[in-house]
Amino acid sequence: MIDWMAFVIVLAASLLGAGVVVSLYALGLRLLTVGGRTPVVAPATFTDAITVVTPEQAAKAARRAEKAARKSPLTDAQKRAAVVAAWICFGLSGSAVLFGIYLIVPALHGTGG
Repeated sequence: MIDWMAFVIVLAASLLGAGVVVSLYALGLRLLTVGGRTPVVAPATFTDAITVVTPEQAAKAARRAEKAARKSPLTDAQKRAAVVAAWICFGLSGSAVLFGIYLIVPALHGTGG
């Protein structure tokens, strides 16, 4: 027999946990950008695959990010606070993932008789 209430609890916890992790990571990226440290990812080259971003496009994105950082109305202290808050969000997001793993791993080994 299936314990449907346990199924619903696991479903709700999974959706809530995923929402928390994604929201914290997205907020961290937003704060990092507000702090003037826009993450620019260099284009990857793949064997026998299409390169998604050309080097020219990556350089253009880097110039736009640099220009946006110069135009920011925030003070240097506010920018530093935003970057610190971003790293806190990343840390909380990673902690939520590790906590989820901690909850799952003991269940794999069996806890009772």
